Amino acid sequence: MKKRLIYISISVLVCLTIGFLSSIATQSSVNDWYLTLNKPVFTPPSELFAPVWTALYILMGIAAGIVWSKGYHHIWVKTALYHFVFQLLLNALWSIVFFGLKNPLLGLVVILVLLTMIILTIKWFKVISKPAAFMMIPYVLWVAFASALNYKIWELNP
Repeated sequence: MKKRLIYISISVLVCLTIGFLSSIATQSSVNDWYLTLNKPVFTPPSELFAPVWTALYILMGIAAGIVWSKGYHHIWVKTALYHFVFQLLLNALWSIVFFGLKNPLLGLVVILVLLTMIILTIKWFKVISKPAAFMMIPYVLWVAFASALNYKIWELNP
């Protein structure tokens, strides 16, 4: 049990760190360039994003920690965690591309690949731990919503 808590704590810390680093790219343009964009009516208020992402990173970290605690020596655990790490890197890349590079079209490409990787991560997490897989559901739903938002922003800002 103690080992599991250590894995969960490390995983949550890693996810929150990636989220924090991603927010640096986001902050570089969220208060200027992003405000000038035409956005769809379903765009949430800006102050909603930080608490939602914080909760999602915590859930992701708990899920990854649970999977990791099942034994990294096992090929299925390794495969699940490789998918997790890759999707986490894509998550950070999206912020850099969309906000840092101010490129909604390339951001759309990245977020669609991210969405695919999250689905694959959930599939692999389910093999290891159903509760861990279920913890990823809010994340995949939020990224699906963010994908639609990204698409509409690209469409409304030719």
